[in-house]
Amino acid sequence: MPRASFRRLLLASTCLATPAAAQDVLVLDDILVSASSYETEGTGSYTTDEVSVGEKEVRDIREIPQSTTVITNAQITGQGFTSLDTALRRTPGMLVLSNDWGRSSLFSRGFEMDYLYFNGLPAPLSSIYGTQPDLAIVDHVEILKGPNGLFAGTGEPGGAVNMSLKRAQEEFGGYVTVTGQSYGRGRIEADVTGAMNESGTLRGRAVFAHEEGDGFVDMQENGVDVAYGTVAWDITPDTMLTFSLSHMERDISPFNGLPTDADGNLLDIDRSTTTMADWNDFENTVDDYILELRHELEGGGFVKFSSRYSTRDVDFIYAYAGSAADADNKISRLSWLAREFEEDSLALDAYASLPFDLGAMSGNVIFGADYQKVESRMYQARGAISGSWDLDDWDVSDVAKPDVEYTTKTDTDTERFGLYSQLRLQPVERLNVIAGGRFTWFDQTTKDLTTNEITDDIGEDGHFTPYGGVTYDVTDWATVYASYTSIFQPQTETDVNDELIDPAEGRQIEVGVKARVFDAMNASLAFFDLRQDNRAEVALGTSDYYAMDVESRGVELELSGEVLPGLQLFGGYTYTEMKYTDGPMDGDVFKGYTPEHMLQLSGEYDFGPGALDRLSLGAGLTWFSDFKAVSSAGEIEADGYTVVNLAAAWEVTEQSEIRLRVNNLFDETYYSRVGSPSVFNFYGDPMNVEVAFTQRF
Repeated sequence: MPRASFRRLLLASTCLATPAAAQDVLVLDDILVSASSYETEGTGSYTTDEVSVGEKEVRDIREIPQSTTVITNAQITGQGFTSLDTALRRTPGMLVLSNDWGRSSLFSRGFEMDYLYFNGLPAPLSSIYGTQPDLAIVDHVEILKGPNGLFAGTGEPGGAVNMSLKRAQEEFGGYVTVTGQSYGRGRIEADVTGAMNESGTLRGRAVFAHEEGDGFVDMQENGVDVAYGTVAWDITPDTMLTFSLSHMERDISPFNGLPTDADGNLLDIDRSTTTMADWNDFENTVDDYILELRHELEGGGFVKFSSRYSTRDVDFIYAYAGSAADADNKISRLSWLAREFEEDSLALDAYASLPFDLGAMSGNVIFGADYQKVESRMYQARGAISGSWDLDDWDVSDVAKPDVEYTTKTDTDTERFGLYSQLRLQPVERLNVIAGGRFTWFDQTTKDLTTNEITDDIGEDGHFTPYGGVTYDVTDWATVYASYTSIFQPQTETDVNDELIDPAEGRQIEVGVKARVFDAMNASLAFFDLRQDNRAEVALGTSDYYAMDVESRGVELELSGEVLPGLQLFGGYTYTEMKYTDGPMDGDVFKGYTPEHMLQLSGEYDFGPGALDRLSLGAGLTWFSDFKAVSSAGEIEADGYTVVNLAAAWEVTEQSEIRLRVNNLFDETYYSRVGSPSVFNFYGDPMNVEVAFTQRF
């Protein structure tokens, strides 16, 4: 929270009637006044008390009857997070299946996320296309656990991740940060903001970032370029228009992981081992345009219109292991995949939020409509190259780049329209009852561009999604809550009778408690039962799809903020149990990527006034229990692991700072992801060092 300091003068007399009295004054120390703030930049805090994820307006965390997590700007800058997946790796309850930066798969409560949100507006997410944002443009990241169907309509039930983008400020300021990393990666980031007219009613901001360099795997390279601009205009004291645009390019030499041995056991080989070809290449371009118009109404309500248009162009070709390794660590085949992908998406949203009094009761009602249209075109070719390659002495100089002839060409058009409403009612003091519902119309058509045939045509008319919740303030600082949330996901798979499988239905019951301690720390405890019925899954040992029911149950404990003067903590423990509850795999483990036990904890201590007043020290801990991948090819098991990180920061001047980070301090050797016998088995990062210098102005 922003802190405004001021000095109070205590007069010795009760008035200033005489000169003597006026001279008799006592100057007290600075007094800190805290106030709520949605933006986290400049607060230095590991927590915030306001979020918007899962809602249509900014609300106190305790008013939302679901688990929420915030990665603040202090964490992003202090821990050196650059892509979204690097931040989520150290976030309680989140699982990241490692890949190249920006191309990892993101999981919550056992389900992969298929949408991201930018200032509340949806963006399709598919890890293979590397469209996750660079965090240079983000003020903070908000995470909602569990279904988000009321305001999203369709999607997976694991939750929602919203990027709250940086906003233009009236006061001039900015920074330049230069970072170097021991693998050989380098990054420069610059940010400037300020008023664009004398009155401050027009404000602007620009952000630029460039990063390039190697990973710890041989031949792997990651590069990104980012440009972002935003303008805010107070058209009137009650009306504000905001326009933002961002441009991102990724240039990667991609690595798709290691194989296992013939029995499905993970290999014990050097962590730098690669399976890449010399011609592996991945390039994408992502452009986003966001327009927001908000008008305040008399009585405390408001109306808001938002729109987001984005284009995504992706072009890649890369090779990876196409077989398991033999006893001599040799593979007999390289597989390769090539794609060209284009996507245009439009999201529109308009709603009104209206507070009201009804007798002795108070409340708020939201009603609105949204529309999304996504058009995508995908060309694909794939193949295999036979031979013999030694993982211990990798040499692919004789492997020629394939002549790509795209054999799969598809065009997919998706439209979604929704009407939604939410009612918040306070029948008695401290008790809040929340109810909502949504009707969604969905249509998706896929055409084979080679034959001009429609291969998929699915739709839903007026699908209803209910929502309910209750919160009760037990004290001024603690709230208990319960909620029922839901979402649905249309599917294109057909069963053994060639019948289209109905949409998957996700629903969750969650109960918990949230507390705001000492006005500086948030704590929460949640119990959840998340189920998805009618999920299209391939049964083990077959290639056939069945409609199956799955369940994810568990408990989450989270803590964030200033637990002691100068000590900021962020972390939590998650227990998750997942299984199939119906269908041919009834009782079996569902997916299995998510460990039963996950513990993530990070902290920073600022020594404050004294001999070490410019020094702060930080540490981080990640502990995962055993986990495995479950697929039609069988199971691949991985041991749990513990990783420790250290950090230190020194304020050279009030405007400049040096940060040192040591990741994986004890050089733990572990697999962070497992996949199949030939691919998607990734070692975690070895010990590495980062140094960053920031100059503010």
